[in-house]
Amino acid sequence: MNELHFAFKARQHLNRGLHELPPSTQSRLQAARERALARQKLAVHQSILVAAGSFVQEHTEGLHLRQILVALALVLGVMFYAYWQADRSIAELEVIDSALLADDLPIAAFTDRGFDAWLKSSASH
Repeated sequence: MNELHFAFKARQHLNRGLHELPPSTQSRLQAARERALARQKLAVHQSILVAAGSFVQEHTEGLHLRQILVALALVLGVMFYAYWQADRSIAELEVIDSALLADDLPIAAFTDRGFDAWLKSSASH
């Protein structure tokens, strides 16, 4: 017998017994139910930041300090690599720009199809 079937049978049995109760007991049960519902905690509206904080707290309670440090090191490593790649790309562009500014090339050289390949080969030397 699964849980849903058991719950259905228990509800049927309780409902049958409800009709056999004296009216005074039924009224006391109804009053107790109303008091319980009045005491029930109401849902409190939270801001997004509070909800995000509780989400993070619930999901990090089981983590150990070592796991958090490894994740932090991984994030810092990815950030350092992205910064390093951007810096390297800027340095390459700087070399190309300074070579272009220092050289006396005609305007037609800039529109030449092989000019880009020449720039890349000269920047690598």
